Amino acid sequence: MTPADPLAGARAHHVGLSVADLGAMVDWYREALGFTVEVAFELPGGRASGAMLRRPDGTGLELLCHSDSGGEAPADPPQAMLRRGYGHWALAVDDVSAAHAQLLSAGAREVWSPRPAPPPATGAMSYLADPEGNLIELVAG
Repeated sequence: MTPADPLAGARAHHVGLSVADLGAMVDWYREALGFTVEVAFELPGGRASGAMLRRPDGTGLELLCHSDSGGEAPADPPQAMLRRGYGHWALAVDDVSAAHAQLLSAGAREVWSPRPAPPPATGAMSYLADPEGNLIELVAG
């Protein structure tokens, strides 16, 4: 008898994102994308803090702020692919164009306007950057 696959029921819990201004980014993600603060925390040593955010659909985003972090966020998806690690995070939305316009009005920067997703994907996609330059992909779904 083979043991059950311990990852069979796994699902994404959250994505972690390093930010420079925790308070401003919590406010932006709350207002622009409907996240609420599940828990705010300070890490031992007093040089890092964070907040776990959650949307009503269960999507989680952990914002982390460390006093020694630095560097620029990649400007677009091709530049993000030149770095190791996470280059963007994505949200599935019913209407990419409408969601894209809403995020622009909330202060996001347009990176790639809504367009057909490259094959083999289907549907539409777009890219925006939050106020600190972190890339957000919108995908039809």
